Amino acid sequence: MFATLEQLPPDPILGLSAAFREDPSPDKVDLSVGVYKDRAGNTPVMAVVKEAEQALIAAQATKVYLPAAGSPGFREAIFRLVMGEDTQDLRPRSAVLQAAGGCGALRLGAELVQRAQPGATILLGDPTWPNHGPLLSGGGLQLARHPYYDTATRSVVLQPVLDALESAAAGTLVLLQASCHNPTGVDPTPEQWGQILEVIVARRLVPFFDIAYQGLGVDPDTDAWPIREAARLLPEMLVAVSSSKNFGLYRERTGALLVLAQDRGRASAIESHANKAARALYSMPPAHGALIVETILTDAQRETAWRNELAGMCAHIRGLRSRLAEGIMAARPGYDASWITRQQGMFSLLGISRDEVNSLREQHHIYMGYDSRANLAGLNQDNLPRVAELVAPLLPGD
Repeated sequence: MFATLEQLPPDPILGLSAAFREDPSPDKVDLSVGVYKDRAGNTPVMAVVKEAEQALIAAQATKVYLPAAGSPGFREAIFRLVMGEDTQDLRPRSAVLQAAGGCGALRLGAELVQRAQPGATILLGDPTWPNHGPLLSGGGLQLARHPYYDTATRSVVLQPVLDALESAAAGTLVLLQASCHNPTGVDPTPEQWGQILEVIVARRLVPFFDIAYQGLGVDPDTDAWPIREAARLLPEMLVAVSSSKNFGLYRERTGALLVLAQDRGRASAIESHANKAARALYSMPPAHGALIVETILTDAQRETAWRNELAGMCAHIRGLRSRLAEGIMAARPGYDASWITRQQGMFSLLGISRDEVNSLREQHHIYMGYDSRANLAGLNQDNLPRVAELVAPLLPGD
């Protein structure tokens, strides 16, 4: 049966992680996979997560399946976290389903759209997270690309984005990263978001938001603002939510799919079809991570503790950005590296060549994506000066 299958190359990101683990060098630096790291270079369990998990285990009386749509408490809590406190008018016309991480939410959303509109097209910015394409096309969506980022100015190329939206047919999906853009770290400004949403409304397009880093850009509410603004303006949209980064629940595969519909009846129909799609994909979602999030977000004291801890993580990343920019400018007098401090979240697209990326890995044991995407959370006080000194002469521009 499997005689025709040939060995595939390793995943470009996960393969780097494997190579990093096997590297015996004491000087190795991992800037590849998007996980948060603290000042000691560890990816810790958040204190509030550990406390909530202990409380959950102590009170746990069963391991029975969750419903296909997931834990009701988790679903309500995630909806409130993403859409805001004042959502009484939105919740009745929304479907919310727990999913196996943000990846599972993206795939479930694609499967749902395929049931409603077979062969639908989704516009993806170029560049975007490499797994967006496989997840969405694997669910049956047709992919189309449009420019997003100018490597020379390190900014959003707004007019080409607007032109692509203007030329899209009504009903076309548009993938939008709500905050902390992966891989560039460059988000639209509020004014640019306003122009983007204005065209989406006029052309009757359907946003499919991906919010994987809520709270790691500015704060949970600011980072979700584009989604809330879209909900104010549009009758329909989808949102893939991940709890991996902002709750540190990477291996628990915790996420949700939110779908805003035109009315309560359509939301109910959407939820029934999404349940059926989920049943065919994985039957029921995993419970542990979702119940941890629910335990935190349904308790005011725990939620406050979580927000405070998350704010500390966000501040740590911003501090790394500032110190990296300072280190680069010290190593390369006259060069303006302030663009690093203007970006949001963990990632920065450095703009160095694939050969230079390979050289940094092979000669200096510094690992980053082949497109020069660097997870700046992998820096710390010990490795940052060396990384800044080695990267500085390679960066394009004066």
